[in-house]
Amino acid sequence: MKLLRAVVLVSGVYDLLLGAALLFAPEAFAALFGVAPSEPPIQANVTGLFAAAVGAGYLAVLRSLNRNRWYLWIMGPMLKGGGAGLFLLDFLLRGSPASFLLFAASDGALAALTWIALWRTGSGPRPPE
Repeated sequence: MKLLRAVVLVSGVYDLLLGAALLFAPEAFAALFGVAPSEPPIQANVTGLFAAAVGAGYLAVLRSLNRNRWYLWIMGPMLKGGGAGLFLLDFLLRGSPASFLLFAASDGALAALTWIALWRTGSGPRPPE
């Protein structure tokens, strides 16, 4: 359970920081990755709000990990794993900047760690009691 708790905490902080960057400093964040800022800027802001909400959700489930496994399956292997795949495909098929592979690696690693931690602590998602 310690691994699962650690992965959830790291994932929550990761998403909260990403969300804050996209909400409050989207131009600077885009510059870090060598790309133009989103146009219109609301695209970055909405993505930031989404990431912050996911991060807040991660931190909320820390209170009852077993009860909220469903959230961890959806936001970990499904969302972060899917996001990693999309970043990789976009790089390969559309030529997105290589700097975006950082998101593929970080999301992919968090998805894999979440999957491992969930399977080590039980056989799959558990519905709320």
